[in-house]
Amino acid sequence: MTSNSQSNAVVGEQAVETARSLRKLYFTRAAFSVVWVVLIALFAKTSMGIASVLLIIYPAWDVVGTFLDIRANHTSPSKTPQYVNAVISGITTVTVGIALQKGVPEALIVFGAWAIGTGLIQLILGLRRRKFLGGQWPMIISGGQSIIGGTSFILLAHDPTKGITSLGGYAAFGAFYYLLAAFRLSKTVNRSTATA
Repeated sequence: MTSNSQSNAVVGEQAVETARSLRKLYFTRAAFSVVWVVLIALFAKTSMGIASVLLIIYPAWDVVGTFLDIRANHTSPSKTPQYVNAVISGITTVTVGIALQKGVPEALIVFGAWAIGTGLIQLILGLRRRKFLGGQWPMIISGGQSIIGGTSFILLAHDPTKGITSLGGYAAFGAFYYLLAAFRLSKTVNRSTATA
């Protein structure tokens, strides 16, 4: 085997390992989003207190998810977008908690700004991973939609119940795109198994 062939084999193995790890993470993130959507649907109109806690949990979970993403994609030459995302989500978790002291509208504005920022990062990551892993178009679309969703949260902040309910739709679409990305990554894994 030539050095080029060996190098390609190593890159191929790394891509499959990364695809497997990311696929597992995407399924986990989709499951979390589904549970969150169910809870927000149950409590948005009946318990603003529980809904407020859910507003804090969502960006906090994104911090955890981002570090799991870094671990799954450990061969990436640059993890700057993920670290930036983790910092933004951590700051958002604290800021949403503080904003809730003033009211839900203020928290929705913070949440909207966060959705715009993380959507932009997700869009960049999807574009960067597209050639190496494939199966990233759902993440690219999801990033773009997050930017649009974040804008709508800010616009709906004057109507807290409607604003919180719209977050359920945002998280549901997120779950859908994570599932799509996971299934698309299965092609990378299965292709490797077939050629092994």
